[in-house]
Amino acid sequence: MHIVVCIKSVVVEAPKGKIIRTPDKCALNPFDRPVLEIALQLKAAQGGSVTVLSMGPPSAEASLREAMAAGADRALLLCDPALAGADTLATATALCAGIGSLAPFDLVLFGTRTSDSDTGQVGPQTAVLLDLPMVSGARQIEVEANTLTVSRDLDGILETYALDMPAALTIHPSASTPRDPELGKIVEAFDEKTVESITIGQLGLEPAQVGDAGSPTRVLSMKTVTRKRTCQWIEGTSDAQADALVKKLVEAGKIG
Repeated sequence: MHIVVCIKSVVVEAPKGKIIRTPDKCALNPFDRPVLEIALQLKAAQGGSVTVLSMGPPSAEASLREAMAAGADRALLLCDPALAGADTLATATALCAGIGSLAPFDLVLFGTRTSDSDTGQVGPQTAVLLDLPMVSGARQIEVEANTLTVSRDLDGILETYALDMPAALTIHPSASTPRDPELGKIVEAFDEKTVESITIGQLGLEPAQVGDAGSPTRVLSMKTVTRKRTCQWIEGTSDAQADALVKKLVEAGKIG
């Protein structure tokens, strides 16, 4: 199997104004770690290779190297100034072209969401552009010949699907426990292995298709939310505290 895993280097600090992605402010999206683990388990069971793909500035290279330290065979970074400011659709357009350049492939995997934007849209949008069947929130995956059997638990209902490959999936965060890379593998990934960088021109894309120019939506602002909370201490014995708490809840109309 050739499995393509799309990952993202996310901002780990709440932005104040314009987002500047520097290595000290970014890390591998935590929701992509279980995805990579699933890919590596499938590779071990079925044979083949795992390619990790990301879109971002040069600082995103660290997350790709981390994925190679865990066991990915190849890493590709879509890196071009024209990609800046992309919304989910423009991102999916670039990823679609990047994935297409990696053909043939059997499976394309995404996280269910990212910790810095949390839209959950890029995986499904990319699958539509690639014209691939998709199941979101996958928890269990079985492979037989060219068919996937995928299960997901949605609102207490266990759903099971059969998909012909090539196919795309988003992986539920609870589907696997990510492995810890060996120290030697980390050194090898960061000192010896290569992250391939590719521009939109190499993918046959025009600047108007991607980045801010290709985005039908715009982020007008992003800021932290100040939560106003008050705390009241109730003094006295346990019985007195319980009585006082019940009284306050009754007075507030919380209980009758």
